[in-house]
Amino acid sequence: MRARLLKDTAARHLGRILAILPGLVLALITVGLLLRSRPILDVKPLPDLLFSTSWHPLRGEFGFLPFIAGTLWVTIAATVLAVPLSVLAAIHLSEYAHRRVRALMRPLVDLLAGIPSVIYGIWGILIIVPFIKSYLAPAFGATTTGYCVLAGSVVLAVMVFPILIHVTIEVFQAVPSELREASLALGATQWQTIKHVVLRKARSGIVAAVILATSRVFGETMAVLMVVGNVARVPGSVFDPAYPLPALIANNYGEMMSVPLYDSALLLAALVLLVCVVGFNAVAQLVLLRLERKAL
Repeated sequence: MRARLLKDTAARHLGRILAILPGLVLALITVGLLLRSRPILDVKPLPDLLFSTSWHPLRGEFGFLPFIAGTLWVTIAATVLAVPLSVLAAIHLSEYAHRRVRALMRPLVDLLAGIPSVIYGIWGILIIVPFIKSYLAPAFGATTTGYCVLAGSVVLAVMVFPILIHVTIEVFQAVPSELREASLALGATQWQTIKHVVLRKARSGIVAAVILATSRVFGETMAVLMVVGNVARVPGSVFDPAYPLPALIANNYGEMMSVPLYDSALLLAALVLLVCVVGFNAVAQLVLLRLERKAL
């Protein structure tokens, strides 16, 4: 009996430690980045760094606004492209598709999630960039090399399709079939049932899927830096090149470390990216809680 109580106590304490561990790791990462960013923060005020557009490390100018703006442009555009298409695909697979089609497509969707990001980047260079340069941009009266915000957004949207589709299908399947049957019995069409019953019941799960996908978009590096242009300038449209924060860090960390404050500036960029991701997730979780409370 005593041995069982000891095992129960040990398991409880171990579970508590494991529950605290993710938050502790996040805190350690934040503190580490903050300490390594102190040299540049001691020399230049944070607002000057965040809102300056001048990035000339050799002259000691480290303006992060082009990189923050590039990150936001690519993230927002990729989310706008990915969410409607993924939700519609999930609706078809969950509500309309034959069981055999569903059984065939779901492994293919999961397979997309396992493709390395560099493969998506190469696909973007070979297909998306030339298409934007030769066809899409001229159709809108714009001139571009094809390496732009839109190219990065399309590649990222395709990369997060599997996450959004898979999670959204699971959410739809969690909606009780009795609700569908009751709606159909009252004379509603299948689309009306999906629109007014399934989507309303599943909206919290859809928001959670969007949070997960957007977090992936925020931090994606390899595929983005291959197609987005990497020009340190604030984009004015989706046909302009951009330079997101992950691409800045991946391209330059380990290079030019002899330049004063350069290492500190890049680690500050990593800290800014971390704060953006954590802040977005915190706000999204608050929205998700509000939706869940309204659903009760």
